[in-house]
Amino acid sequence: MRPDDLYEFTRKRPFMAFRIYVSDGETYDVRHPDQVIVLRSRIIIGVVGKRRIPEHVQHVSLIHITRIEELESEPSDA
Repeated sequence: MRPDDLYEFTRKRPFMAFRIYVSDGETYDVRHPDQVIVLRSRIIIGVVGKRRIPEHVQHVSLIHITRIEELESEPSDA
């Protein structure tokens, strides 16, 4: 995947949550645009825990992203 394409996807308005699929079978749910930093050859994903605050980061090479899928909207907890 090209970095420009992924960057545009993360900056869509209104933002739509999405799932990133990678070649090793892992998936990462992105529920906020600031959860992902797009670099030239990789992305940095804030992996969210139970409290919706990132617990750690995962570095993923763009060549390993196999697809991106929009997630359905979920009701807010507020």
